[in-house]
Amino acid sequence: MTHVLSAVAWPYANGPRHIGHVAGFGVPSDVFSRYMRMAGHDVLMVSGTDEHGTPILVTADKEGVGALDLANTNNAIIVEDLAGLGLSYDLFTRTTTGNHYSVVQSMFEVCLANGYMVEQTTQAAISPSTGRTLPDRYIEGTCPICSYADARGDQCDNCGNQLDPTELIDPRSKINGETPKFVDTQHFLLDLPALADALTRWLDARAAEGHWRPNVIRFSQNILKEIRPRAMTRDIDWGIPVPGWEDQPTKRLYVWFDAVVGYLSASIEWARRSGDPEAWRAWWNDPESLSYYFMGKDNIVFHSQIWPAELLAYNGQGTRGGEPGDLGVLNLPTEVVSSEYLTMGDQQFSTSRGHVLYVGDFLERYGPDALRYFICAAGPETSDAAFTWADFVTRNNSELVAGWGNLVNRTATMVAKSFGEIPAATALEPVDEAVLAAVRGGFETVGDLLGRHRLRAGIAEAMRVVGEVNKYLTVTEPYKMKDESQRERLATVLHVAAQCVVDCNTLLAPFLPHAANKVHAVFGGEGEFMPMPRIDQVDELDPDNGAGLVTYPVITGDYSSTPAWAPRPVVVGTPVGKPTPVFTKLDPSVVEEELARLG
Repeated sequence: MTHVLSAVAWPYANGPRHIGHVAGFGVPSDVFSRYMRMAGHDVLMVSGTDEHGTPILVTADKEGVGALDLANTNNAIIVEDLAGLGLSYDLFTRTTTGNHYSVVQSMFEVCLANGYMVEQTTQAAISPSTGRTLPDRYIEGTCPICSYADARGDQCDNCGNQLDPTELIDPRSKINGETPKFVDTQHFLLDLPALADALTRWLDARAAEGHWRPNVIRFSQNILKEIRPRAMTRDIDWGIPVPGWEDQPTKRLYVWFDAVVGYLSASIEWARRSGDPEAWRAWWNDPESLSYYFMGKDNIVFHSQIWPAELLAYNGQGTRGGEPGDLGVLNLPTEVVSSEYLTMGDQQFSTSRGHVLYVGDFLERYGPDALRYFICAAGPETSDAAFTWADFVTRNNSELVAGWGNLVNRTATMVAKSFGEIPAATALEPVDEAVLAAVRGGFETVGDLLGRHRLRAGIAEAMRVVGEVNKYLTVTEPYKMKDESQRERLATVLHVAAQCVVDCNTLLAPFLPHAANKVHAVFGGEGEFMPMPRIDQVDELDPDNGAGLVTYPVITGDYSSTPAWAPRPVVVGTPVGKPTPVFTKLDPSVVEEELARLG
């Protein structure tokens, strides 16, 4: 058994999340986490809502509410959506907790004591109309390197180079289009050059192992070529106070410094709530444990450079040396698992332009399995992928319903009609042995693909196995075995078919946990086959140290009953009744209805 940390990107709480978001961080992390639990590993899956920074203030101002009130509203929506999607978090929390404040400030203090936080006078971009700091990503302009017209203040998406807002040609605010004013200000910068050698060694070692997606490791190594200090504080009054600058209430830690620390603070909060406050150390201090970070490609730099640099600085492993604090030597990521973008047709999702499909709306109309299946089968794994309503309906109907759903339904119907229970098999013929072997072989092939984050290939292989079982029923034709002399053979074929369906259900369970529970029930299973997350209302652990929370919802769950990733013999005599369809076939009119809804 290995301790496996699934560190899932923190959705930003300035509004509900759309399906493009969960295609990047949500479904891939859950499929992997569920599989690793089934494979016998001790998984800790953590995340929460990211609630600090200027965008929260901008949205709160527009809506006429306070920043925490806005965060509370959107946190509740996001929690409902992610739990509804079946994401099996051990803890999904938030960045406005007192626990998070304490861990973030402790990280900062040790990085500072070790010499990796340096105070400098820098140029800050200020909105002339509001007087507020504009975050780097809220400034756009022409890239000075490649002349791309819509480069951001922190990075050019066209050429991939890191930038500073002062370097942009004709900079403008994304909020209102005005030209920002640049003023001198004091900030703490993370001394990335002093950590560059250690970062390079770490990335080179990861590259040599060959596990990272090629696009991710190449990008991560390329950004090291232009490494420079990065500001870790901001001129803003919404965020975590800077230790030592408590007398300056308009100075706060940069939201991206505090957000990535969330993986650690959420692990600590989980441990505190578990009754064993030190339990988190098995995932963070043990060098044999593994950690996987899931996000979209726009967040690679923060997970393959900024967060590892913070960990190295805390550990005292840069050129300045140093000693770790009370948290001990912290593990760097084993792998940064970044997905590309899911687009809506040929356009990017855009909340401001109404070009968006919110997770909650999607779940309400089509349920979680149809969305999870589409993301797994056609998602943006290593290249951008397009969501279209026509493709969604086709995949749902021709693959999920006509393939897997049909196999479950026809097998259960024949068993129920002919025997009312799973019958016993007698002598197996070569055709029976062949299909059973094909299904058993799926555990190795699908498992290997899921362990390497190849969801598309994994679900394709699982569905190929489903296809083999459907062919078996077509070849053996049990529905034609009506004579009493054929009854023994009929029992054998239906026993084999039931065994195959039960094992295919296990193969598909990480992808489709809700359906897995339904199929489990169809074939006489009791209770949950795949444990599902729940939402708990919890009390703030440190009410005097955070942003003012009293209680808040978290996603959590007990996943100790997760089934093993292995064939599971069916029990002869288990009652099987006439089934109801596991999946819903969609009328082709859905395409026009949804396009009309989008205008």
